[in-house]
Amino acid sequence: MKILSTLFAFILLANFQLNAQSTNVRVYQMMQEKCASCHASINPEAGLDLYGTGATETLRAQSVRNAIVNQAPENAVAAAAGYKLVAPGRVDQSHLFRKINAGLESTIDLDETQEGTPCPKPGSEALTNTEKEMFRQWILHGAKSTGTQVSEDLIADYYTNGGIEAFPDGAPDAPSAAEGFQVKMGPFFIEPGGEIEYFQKWQLDLEADKEVYRLDSKIGTYSHHFLIYNFEGNGANGIPDGYRLNPNHTNVSLIAAVQEPTDLRLPNNTAWKWDNDLLLDLNAHYINYDAANVYKAEAYMNVYTQDDGTAVQEMKTELIVNADIYIPNDGDLVVETETVNPNYPAGTEIHLWSMTGHTHKYGTSYKVWDREAGGTEELMYDGSCPNGIPGCNSPFYDYQHIPTMYFDDALYPLELTSSTGFRHEARYVNDGPNTVWFGPTSDDEMMVMIIMYVEDTTGLNMATTGVFTPQSPTLEDVKVAPNPMTNKTFFTLPQNTGAIEFTLTDIAGRQVQFLQTNEARFSVERGDLQKGVYLYRIVAEDGRATQGKLIVGEF
Repeated sequence: MKILSTLFAFILLANFQLNAQSTNVRVYQMMQEKCASCHASINPEAGLDLYGTGATETLRAQSVRNAIVNQAPENAVAAAAGYKLVAPGRVDQSHLFRKINAGLESTIDLDETQEGTPCPKPGSEALTNTEKEMFRQWILHGAKSTGTQVSEDLIADYYTNGGIEAFPDGAPDAPSAAEGFQVKMGPFFIEPGGEIEYFQKWQLDLEADKEVYRLDSKIGTYSHHFLIYNFEGNGANGIPDGYRLNPNHTNVSLIAAVQEPTDLRLPNNTAWKWDNDLLLDLNAHYINYDAANVYKAEAYMNVYTQDDGTAVQEMKTELIVNADIYIPNDGDLVVETETVNPNYPAGTEIHLWSMTGHTHKYGTSYKVWDREAGGTEELMYDGSCPNGIPGCNSPFYDYQHIPTMYFDDALYPLELTSSTGFRHEARYVNDGPNTVWFGPTSDDEMMVMIIMYVEDTTGLNMATTGVFTPQSPTLEDVKVAPNPMTNKTFFTLPQNTGAIEFTLTDIAGRQVQFLQTNEARFSVERGDLQKGVYLYRIVAEDGRATQGKLIVGEF
């Protein structure tokens, strides 16, 4: 599996570093302003000297960094918990950040009776949110000794003028300690109209090997995707701590991938196998669609575990990539197809639980066929239909919300030989300014399929007939016209739908309209809505639901 690095982002970052102050030096300066009164060179509190040694500020900043990065704290409770004064990439395990946090990171609570008083001490000049954020971002980017990893102006803009949050209602609740744990990636800040994709290795430290039967991924409206890999063998060798732009993937396996908030509950008696010291690699890609405000990007993953040996069958995940795609910008239809020949012994059969595809903005279709002996093919997945089920009456392809097909009640048997297996196809129309190839940014294109499966169904008490039951029932055949709308648009539902709730949100996830009705045809007024893209969701009283985009045009 190969994922291309974001070369353009590297170039931008390199230019930025040449013309900006080192983040390490800037953090050092803030420590001098707010912390050095207690931690100066002469008899520093807790033996922690934050002034340092050296003839220049840069040398002193380097010496302080060396004294705190990956160094055990004097506090016995913090040291016993495995914390470092500064743990590169991990603010939750950085004792100094825990001491200055003061509510900036809501998932971290300082136990003052055990970890000591906050810093600076009560009565001293407090760190501003911008200063605390700079310290947090320095750690999240790996606590590097040189270079400029973050823009203080961007952070100050967010905290001074306000911005858009991926989670405006605060961090989602974590599982109880008896149920599992929470992993957080972020925050990172994106300038108006910008985008960024980061990778971050995340070391687990479980008390024993575990099985994971549920992954609840929570991401914001501006998210393009959130992926969870794990390193295998020596795949993590040389991978730096903290955020990185280059995936550096030489030996990884995919665990899960989502494009919207998704609660993956595996079939009964199946689970992923996670070693106690498993090393994850998190991948978050966010796009700031707002032209005026800074975006604060975050992603959370609630992991639900059970004792090793509980599940009967192991769930496996496969990422299938066709990187050999070329889409010229001539507005013509381009069809890319690939027959997959997995490296399995002849006659191997797997049993699918889920399947999804992935393209970027020029994609117009994604389909998968089951290749059967004798050369015949059967369409088994259509990304233009609700839940991916082929044969829908009103196909509509939304590359940002391409559906995942789940075989919950009956796993789908798929024979893998040289003449069977599957074929996936993606279609594109490039009406943009440039020819595109396979690549990671929203201006590139992709052709990716993800499947989850077990190799044996013994003990699952599940049929393997390929009959599909969706996890969430879909309200089909909803018509929206006109779309784009000028002053008013009409939603027409199937007869006998019953009572529904209609919610309209802006692209940041903020609710702008809400109504309840029993009518099979109802209207939505423009009111004070500005020109742009909005997302609607309709939920019927029987649980069926649908969602889509509503375009608001010029008056």
